[in-house]
Amino acid sequence: MQGLISLDCGKVISVESLQVEFGATPLFEDVTYVINKKDRIALVGKNGAGKSTMLRILAGLQAPTGGTVSVPKDTTVGYLPQVMVLSDTHTVMEEAEKAFEHISEMQANMERMNRELAERTDYESEGYQKLIERFSHENERFLMMGGGNYKAEIERTLTGLGFDRSDFDRPTSEFSGGWRMRIELAKLLLQHPDVLLLDEPTNHLDIESIQWLESFLSAHGNAVVLVSHDRAFINNVTNRTIEISCGRIYDYKVPYDEYVVLRKERREQQLRAYENQRKQIQDTEEFIERFRYKATKAVQVQSRIKQLERIVPIEIDEEDCSALRLKFPPAMRSGNYPVIADDVRKAYGEHVVFDHVTLTINRGEKVAFVGKNGEGKSTLVKCIMQEIPFEGRLTIGHNVRIGYFAQNQAQMLDEDRTVFDTIDRVAQGDIRLRIRDILGAFMFGGEASEKKVKVLSGGERSRLAMIRLLLEPVNFLILDEPTNHLDMRSKDVLKEAIRDFDGTVIVVSHDREFLDGLVTKVYEFGGGKVTEHWGGIYDFLRKKKIDSLNELQPTSPQKPTGQESRKSEEKTQGSDTKLSYEARKEQAKRMRKAEKRVEECERKIEELENGLKRLEERMATPEGASDSVLYEEHARMKKELDTVVEEWEKASMEWEDLNS
Repeated sequence: MQGLISLDCGKVISVESLQVEFGATPLFEDVTYVINKKDRIALVGKNGAGKSTMLRILAGLQAPTGGTVSVPKDTTVGYLPQVMVLSDTHTVMEEAEKAFEHISEMQANMERMNRELAERTDYESEGYQKLIERFSHENERFLMMGGGNYKAEIERTLTGLGFDRSDFDRPTSEFSGGWRMRIELAKLLLQHPDVLLLDEPTNHLDIESIQWLESFLSAHGNAVVLVSHDRAFINNVTNRTIEISCGRIYDYKVPYDEYVVLRKERREQQLRAYENQRKQIQDTEEFIERFRYKATKAVQVQSRIKQLERIVPIEIDEEDCSALRLKFPPAMRSGNYPVIADDVRKAYGEHVVFDHVTLTINRGEKVAFVGKNGEGKSTLVKCIMQEIPFEGRLTIGHNVRIGYFAQNQAQMLDEDRTVFDTIDRVAQGDIRLRIRDILGAFMFGGEASEKKVKVLSGGERSRLAMIRLLLEPVNFLILDEPTNHLDMRSKDVLKEAIRDFDGTVIVVSHDREFLDGLVTKVYEFGGGKVTEHWGGIYDFLRKKKIDSLNELQPTSPQKPTGQESRKSEEKTQGSDTKLSYEARKEQAKRMRKAEKRVEECERKIEELENGLKRLEERMATPEGASDSVLYEEHARMKKELDTVVEEWEKASMEWEDLNS
């Protein structure tokens, strides 16, 4: 956070004839608009349009090439950039208290005046009366600014942004960059500036914290200008949309969803005007060419030439690529249960991430993993991918081919290839004819497609890794925060592709708008447990809100330590001993039998698949192509494979039921 910036500012900010150039290239030209005190503005536009630059100019951190930014006196502006240098020398509470340094100064000043009043005896003098008046005035201001209860406000803000009370006395150095960013956001919100400038504030927040921030900003009476790719967030918070496009701004006094409709109408009008202008230019050029050398038409020709020179070319907004539809290439059908987890546990030393995780994801299901940061969503994904060790049993189904996206996937790209070559090498069939359209939809249009991977930013690499995944034939997608570096149009393209995907999907995300209409089941991570909720993301959120009204305890429960978790486990195990010895012995016997059947089926499936592969290799030769016996044997083995797969699925279900 770049502190609280006192500008020559009051109820409004006026931007007049703003111009910004980088070298000879203009970023803004003749931009004029006003920010009113009650405005909550979404600043939108494609990546590189100048949104973050505009925020820095409004914050007084960057000077424009031309024009003025006028802010009335005594107005305060708070600015949260995407990237900042963070302090590591205080506790969370000490760092948050910096937001109230002015309160501390007022308190010290009042204590000094109070001591002076106690020491003086000239009660009737004019000086004494003036001191009483100053003390009363300062005390009033102190109470109005929350001086009496600012600690409670700090606690509410920190807990709203996801911190436990046990975190308050921890050094900020123990937290990740994302959590330290939350501390800076808390400091900014606690200062209650007249104008809030927020650049991607939701990037490091989970769903619950985003909802809390929405409520805070909606109740916040002052102006807000924000940049965000979270459509639900800006729809719920803002009442005005300013689009930056082609160096100009388009001001809409409506939320984002309504702006999208109006923008489409505007672009259609631009296209019609552009076509009319093209026809006018073509007709004028034809007239000039036809009568250029006729003396009787010299005056008209010169008039038309001047007319051409006066024409200002109509610019059309960037193409909206959201209509582009991508479809995953076809892949082999997987078994009925791509993932079966039974009593899975993961701990790092004393810290238990989660325990007793038992779940089944069916073929074709699209599910969301949600919960606060650090509760184990990405950890369980890594367990499924066999990237880290864990306790318990995780079964990956028959014929499952996983397409996995996480932020570190971007580091596995070949740095010496261009963006276009990276995608060209995985694209197959007709899709190769649309590579440039696909790259454009993910913000790699024009010359950007010829960039080498080695010069791409982290966000650009993530987008490239996502495109590559979209073109691979898989039947099970695992996406860990797939929308972090995508703009809204790119997210629309990705969402449609996943919606049309006929395989199984796990999405780890805090983006409600992205998850809405996409997932049919939600797994909630929290307190070391994973809880299953049927329905979409908004069904889950509605249910959580109802549940919270019935909470008996006012504060969120503390996370169990490893020792507490083990005690709980021992207690559970103790209660299990109350089952009859014979019943437990019979259950164990049935479990061993079911597990043996699963293993036998898996061995048989592997044998049959290898046999089919050998047959297919022989059938591909000139001699085998005409051998009817080979075809009969292939059909028989295929039928046998289907039978064994069905038996494997039944055995897996029985084993799962017994473990439950």
